[in-house]
Amino acid sequence: MNSIRRFLFKELDIRGQHLSINSSWQQMIENRGYSKLVRQLFGELSALAIMLANGMKHKGKLTMQIQGDGIVSLLLVEVTHDLKMRGMVRSNRSIDSSVDLDKVLGKGQIVATLYNSQTEKSFQSLVPRNPEGLIKTFEDYFSQSEQLSSKLWISSTKNNLSAVLIQKLPDSKYKHEDDWGRVISLANTITDQELCELSAESLLFRLFNEEIIELFPAEEVYYECPQEQEKFEKIIFDLGEQDARDLLKERGEITIHNEICDTHVFFSEEDLDRIFATRK
Repeated sequence: MNSIRRFLFKELDIRGQHLSINSSWQQMIENRGYSKLVRQLFGELSALAIMLANGMKHKGKLTMQIQGDGIVSLLLVEVTHDLKMRGMVRSNRSIDSSVDLDKVLGKGQIVATLYNSQTEKSFQSLVPRNPEGLIKTFEDYFSQSEQLSSKLWISSTKNNLSAVLIQKLPDSKYKHEDDWGRVISLANTITDQELCELSAESLLFRLFNEEIIELFPAEEVYYECPQEQEKFEKIIFDLGEQDARDLLKERGEITIHNEICDTHVFFSEEDLDRIFATRK
């Protein structure tokens, strides 16, 4: 199960999204050694990025990042219009769950960047951080930037990332706050176990079996981290031929760590010959 599904309360002006990814999430955090707290923060940022990218109306990608002076200096997630994701966390030491969130993230800013590959233009916005945490931050973001009252539930384990987003539609024909309050009260009974283990159909029936809900087809979410060989060859070229060859002679081969994919790219003498011959 690696999918996101939209749903609609047909008799209420309320909509939502249900996310549950297993193998794609496992691939993204494999061998990273993230602590429980870091994994949860990374999961929260990833879930939000996927849900926002699921609404993109053009080809491109959405990048969400938190960069600052805390123990975690960088949280980064990229999701394309066709829901291919990748991401990473950069931290200078391990973190246990007792550490205060402000110490974890420091004065880091949350930046959302929307890139349109058709126009080759980017739009960037800053997301003010709520001291109560990232979930509350994202609820504020939806409510303030999109004028949509929103509630989020997100759970991140080693095996699964799951989330539910519920939003009150703007310009609602129904002005009954009781409807919104009732739906949120029911949703607040979600447990982490149910969020991670139940399908969208099962979870929504358990929570809202007296409501009429339309559940839309699932969209697949993939983990994909291309090597971007040309990007790393440009790094070698920008180093300069003499410096590159001196470095190769000193080390036997040149290695570049692709941090976001957690892989290494290796360059031999033959690679240098080709890079500098074709780029002159």
